[in-house]
Amino acid sequence: PELHFFFFSSHFYPLSFTMKYRLVTETIDVPEGVEAKVEKRVVTITGPRGSLTRSFRQRALVIKHDEANRKITVEIWNSRSKQKSTVHTICTHMNNMMTGVVRGFLYKMRFVYAHFPINGVVAKDNHISIKNFLGEKRSREVTMIGDTKIKKSTDTKDQIEIYGNDVEAVGRSCALIHQATLVRNKDIRKFLDGVYVSEKGHVEALALD
Repeated sequence: PELHFFFFSSHFYPLSFTMKYRLVTETIDVPEGVEAKVEKRVVTITGPRGSLTRSFRQRALVIKHDEANRKITVEIWNSRSKQKSTVHTICTHMNNMMTGVVRGFLYKMRFVYAHFPINGVVAKDNHISIKNFLGEKRSREVTMIGDTKIKKSTDTKDQIEIYGNDVEAVGRSCALIHQATLVRNKDIRKFLDGVYVSEKGHVEALALD
């Protein structure tokens, strides 16, 4: 009898298969005093401080709004592990939106310098001009993103406060200010001048029952 040998290459026949999840779901609660509206994966959150709208149409998922029980449910069907993680991410985005319209977000930044004092000039509560950084003559202009506001702290020297309802806009505005004062062509271990985030919090204090 003849013997036949078959060789299967893993290049053509993958030995590992990615697991699929039939249904992944997560539910969040809409707090009192906050109104939510969901229309075609576009979520609008309205609260005492204003309104925020965000679209989640880039993901193939389902967002259900139970107005009677004040709950929002996010579902994704037949997903792999990477797509599965987007469910919790979107729920986190909506939780941040609810926190923003109720309490707001407040970031504090400090001017750090060794010799040349940094001078920050705030104009129209959404723009700052940073002057005399490392003794340079040119001015660094930074405009806040979206509805984010900026002001100088009244109780602390060389400190500014960036605040708003959208946590991403507030964080990105702080990043623009920090990136505008990066030290170039010098040893950053020695030249530590710049504007750094020193504190993160909320505009409104948490109400205690």
